[in-house]
Amino acid sequence: MTHDVTNQVPPLTGHDVSADAPLAEGLVREGADWATGELRRLGRLAGTARAQEWGRLANEHPPVARTHDRYGHRIDEVEFHPAYHELMAVAVGNGLHASPWTSARPGAHVARVAKFYVWSQVEAGHGCPVSMTYAAVAALRHSPRLRAEWEPLLASRTYDPGLRPPLEKRGVLAGMAMTEKQGGSDVRANTTLAVPLTDGGYALTGHKWFNSAPMCDVFLVLAQAPGGLSCFLLPRVLPDGSRNAMRIMRLKDKLGNRSNASAEVEYDGATAFLVGEEGRGVRTIIEMVNMTRLDCVVGSAAGMRQGLAQALHHARHRAAFGRALADQPLMRVVLADLAVEAEAATTLMMRLAGSTDRAIAGDAGEGLFRRAALAAAKYWVCKRAPVHAAEALECLGGNGYVEESPMPRLFRESPLNGIWEGSGNVAALDLMRVLTREPDAVNAFFAEVALAGDRRVADAAERVLKRLASAGEADARRVAEEMTLALQASLLVRHAPPAVADAFCASRLSGDWGRSFGTLPAGVDLEAVIERAGAGLEPR
Repeated sequence: MTHDVTNQVPPLTGHDVSADAPLAEGLVREGADWATGELRRLGRLAGTARAQEWGRLANEHPPVARTHDRYGHRIDEVEFHPAYHELMAVAVGNGLHASPWTSARPGAHVARVAKFYVWSQVEAGHGCPVSMTYAAVAALRHSPRLRAEWEPLLASRTYDPGLRPPLEKRGVLAGMAMTEKQGGSDVRANTTLAVPLTDGGYALTGHKWFNSAPMCDVFLVLAQAPGGLSCFLLPRVLPDGSRNAMRIMRLKDKLGNRSNASAEVEYDGATAFLVGEEGRGVRTIIEMVNMTRLDCVVGSAAGMRQGLAQALHHARHRAAFGRALADQPLMRVVLADLAVEAEAATTLMMRLAGSTDRAIAGDAGEGLFRRAALAAAKYWVCKRAPVHAAEALECLGGNGYVEESPMPRLFRESPLNGIWEGSGNVAALDLMRVLTREPDAVNAFFAEVALAGDRRVADAAERVLKRLASAGEADARRVAEEMTLALQASLLVRHAPPAVADAFCASRLSGDWGRSFGTLPAGVDLEAVIERAGAGLEPR
């Protein structure tokens, strides 16, 4: 009797991950309530011990590059643990990738975002090729012939891994390769050359410092053509079954995102096909980037929800100093503060998803709103994810800091969406370009904020507008932060319970908030906030 185990928290399993009030309400509000059944089925699977074990194993056994076979032949394969393929099969089978592009149902992109948010809480890394595939279709629409050839395969709900001629497969996945050693986000500094061929294709020669998901079937690549920087579609396997001249040099050893392969690659006369027009590569591929930026917001919101769920579950089941942590006054303030932040991120995520559907359907006003709101949200929501993850981890104490806990993986993952698709400075400067060049987008953004009809929100918007009158590049981060907070406040006032909206406005807008979580001002209805956040975490 030297080792009785008491007061330890059971694993958070057996629950429905989609039982998340802001998510469910947003699904209905943004026109995708028809997907409720699909979302719940996926949410129940996401809450199982089996799915969570897939996530653990996919990170414990990261991908391995196999550049040559045993005889010395170049093969450029990436080998994954079976758990990774289980995760991918569920993601593709549930349409988390490109299926909304071929759906005639209203709210198809909203439904896809909701499911991506739920399944990302199982394991975030495999979401990279899922997101790339989703976004690639937007860029391919600049080339009707390529779109007709590839879109049905990209949108297929059949996960068909392995290197074979793509057009012979039941489904394919897409990756992306933009950045080079010397340029990073400055893609105009790229040196990879694209030489026209007599058959209408191009031969690419050069390198990429980051190739997202190198095991995919096809990639969108930026290279310098005779007419300037251009966008190309580059398949891994050519129609005759031979390997394209894309060489995997090594996989990146990353801080997080371990289950996902990111590679350095070289092209030695690799065959590729022009997407759009020569010299308009950035404008073409930005269609893809804007879609993946939405997924950066989704991934950050999903991480916040996952961290909050773990913190709430731990606090309910762990006792200290004679009572449950969840009943301790200071812990309750921390939990409520984390819940408010997570709900603000989820509500904004769903609004952006709705604007995506409506903009694609031809609503010009929604397109203008999205242009400003997405840049601001990409900056701020992704910036909040690491500090949120750190605080949620601390709620578990030492039990959250050990690798057996899901929290270290969540914490390592949390900075990534802030870096992907343009780091914080890039996103903030993109917003400033919108504000200076597209006045209609600015008007659409602040018209949305004004819908709250709330004095607190109106005052926040007025402060931002005053700042904009003299803002320069050095003010870009502050502008992005304040614009996002005003928009989140407006959305919560309109759509969340008063306890959540009041807590957000009293802290994030008033200045009466400390410099860390757990410093909400007096008068916040902690009980209502925590109850709403914790509903659905019990086993079903």
